[in-house]
Amino acid sequence: MMTNFEQHKVLINGVKLNLVCAGKRENPLIILLHGFPECWLTWKDQIQPLVDAGYRVIAPDQRGYNLSEKPTSIDDYRIDILAADVDAIRQYAGVTSFHIVGHDWGAAIAWWYAMHYPQFLKTLTVINVPHPLVFENSLKSNWRQLLKSWYMFFFQIPKIPELLMPRFKFKQLQKGLIKSSNVDSFNQELLSQLLTAWQQPGALKGMLSWYRAALQRPIPPRNTFVTCPTRILWGENDIALTKEMAQLSTQYCQEYELTYYPDGTHWLTHDHPERVTREIILFCDAH
Repeated sequence: MMTNFEQHKVLINGVKLNLVCAGKRENPLIILLHGFPECWLTWKDQIQPLVDAGYRVIAPDQRGYNLSEKPTSIDDYRIDILAADVDAIRQYAGVTSFHIVGHDWGAAIAWWYAMHYPQFLKTLTVINVPHPLVFENSLKSNWRQLLKSWYMFFFQIPKIPELLMPRFKFKQLQKGLIKSSNVDSFNQELLSQLLTAWQQPGALKGMLSWYRAALQRPIPPRNTFVTCPTRILWGENDIALTKEMAQLSTQYCQEYELTYYPDGTHWLTHDHPERVTREIILFCDAH
């Protein structure tokens, strides 16, 4: 449970982002990046323990999500711009180096940041999303991964997802989270909070714009290798991503640790909050 945290609306890289901030300003910084279809609540069970362990934490609602600003153009959701948001948060925090932790889309942004802003990173921790090139190659060569990624192509259809998903108060999206996670990982309180986030004006279009920009506005990475120490945490029962991609991602890492969770799903921060928190703290403490 979180006890002491603040939410700030800050102009970051040209958009107003909602930042959940906790911990002493002088402590080492960890930036936590959520993915689809969550918000900063991905980290509700990690923030206070990280603060108690001596860290300063910033967990943004990324652009397009929850209480943050929601640009209307797909071009505003290119991966290089999303990574630039992270660096603007670093500058706002007033630090020259920090730890980054990402899940789902947040992990994709964390990978990209590590490849393009290595001078600012102490460590990279990614949860259940592979290196971008591994994902791209898997989509092209692995039919199982292509089938698992069907929803990405559905999200490309203009307007239809925005019309269908809010019907019946996002019940299908809620059911999807429940079915793809461990029992009780998404309780009614969390689902209610996420529903409020999804119903924010413009939020659904903003969230879907991440997928649309990825396929319609692809940006080839300038660098592909990660030089900072990297920790990969992977729930083996991931409905959206094949297990093999975790190991394949290590070829792009200079120094890495990989941990599989045979009893974990795509939603590790909710499946095993204490274990994930402990992994993050031990890894950051060591570097």
